[in-house]
Amino acid sequence: MPIDLSPIDKAKFVAAKRAAQFVESGMKVGLGTGSTAAWLVKCLGEMVREEGLRIKGVPTSTRTSILAREVGIDVITLDEAKWLDLTIDGADEFDPQLNLIKGGGGAHLQEKIVATASDQMIVITDASKSVETLGAFPLPIEVIPFGWQTTKSIVEEALIGMDVLGRDVTLRMNGDAPFVTDEGNHILDLHLKRIGNPRQLSFVVNQIPGVVENGLFLDVCDAVVIGYGDGRVEVRDIHEGTITEDKFDFLGDDNIFGDIAD
Repeated sequence: MPIDLSPIDKAKFVAAKRAAQFVESGMKVGLGTGSTAAWLVKCLGEMVREEGLRIKGVPTSTRTSILAREVGIDVITLDEAKWLDLTIDGADEFDPQLNLIKGGGGAHLQEKIVATASDQMIVITDASKSVETLGAFPLPIEVIPFGWQTTKSIVEEALIGMDVLGRDVTLRMNGDAPFVTDEGNHILDLHLKRIGNPRQLSFVVNQIPGVVENGLFLDVCDAVVIGYGDGRVEVRDIHEGTITEDKFDFLGDDNIFGDIAD
């Protein structure tokens, strides 16, 4: 259908298009969750249908699983795959060391499990997610429903000794009810403003009974693909220490990506 992509959607699209080039036939691929990851799933679906790409996709959420099947990707579970060649996912923030905050979509538990069961993790994003220090985006932690208010109080107490600028903790809501993850849990959002020591924070938070997992992804990401609204794409590889650039031309009137919303 005819579309007029906004600059941010152009940035997401070209990042996804470039990241799809890392995928080869025969791979088992972790499929991330969120608006940017949805572009990637659509791109891979097009490659499956039009180029004969053969992959097994392991989704990180129910909504990604539904989309992957809709576009023709062969979906399997992580238990079936056992280990993945590559995971491609978005991020809410990334720093110069490619440490991440994820979980804005409420899927960081499955996303972290899938990413750490992969030979390589590539993050697709736009330049607005780049930060010098993590923490402006609220850090999500998944908690079990039982005793969540007590868990919240213990988290707040633990934050007193952390190198952070803010300590507000809120229960994520979905309308009038608590947000519920695919695993049936709740999410507490930690409004920290700046995280001075992510490793310490991650370790301390994960020791609290009732906490399942936090949204800090440390030493997991291998490369980040950054899209820009003018079609430029930058690939930063943390291991090679390289930055490469490409550029994509835009998009004719007929394409399959017009139905992806932020």
